[in-house]
Amino acid sequence: MKDKIKEMFGKKEEDKKECGCGPECECSCKDEKVEEPKQEDILAQKDEEIGKLKAEVEDWKQSYLRKQAEFQNFTKRKEKEMEELRKFASEKIITKLLDGLDNLERAIAASSATKDFDGLVKGVDMILGQLKGIMESEGVEAIKSEGKYDPMYHHAVMVEDNPEFEDDHIVLELQKGYTMKGKVIRPSMVKVCKKG
Repeated sequence: MKDKIKEMFGKKEEDKKECGCGPECECSCKDEKVEEPKQEDILAQKDEEIGKLKAEVEDWKQSYLRKQAEFQNFTKRKEKEMEELRKFASEKIITKLLDGLDNLERAIAASSATKDFDGLVKGVDMILGQLKGIMESEGVEAIKSEGKYDPMYHHAVMVEDNPEFEDDHIVLELQKGYTMKGKVIRPSMVKVCKKG
């Protein structure tokens, strides 16, 4: 009956003996020597791991250097493109102005041959209209220099006390000013009324 109880609730005494290779162990592996890894094997394994890590670091380093070189080449290429754009940015407007230059040369040549002053004035007036049209097509507009002085658009180079004008009003435009697409590219040079 004892055996039956042991069978039901626990292992037999022989089954309980586990291989722990302790002093009470009765197994056969107790007599076997367990070999610990040799120091040389451990070092060889560590050297192999270090070699793999060094190779990986070298790969990353080479990849970084390639990317850096690619970026430098990209930067140089973009700088060259920007230089080309700056160099030829005015090409479109210059091409348009060449027509006006050609017409002006023709007008001078024709009036020199015929001594026709009225024809010269008419030709120059037509060329002026052509040049104004080119400027307008590029978004260039003349600044109005009448009424109140505005330092954003006008550059006062002279002042006078004029009874015909109110204080801070433009008396005379000395040089036209221009805006290009809303930005002042040259302010108007004006004479302004200042009451004393």
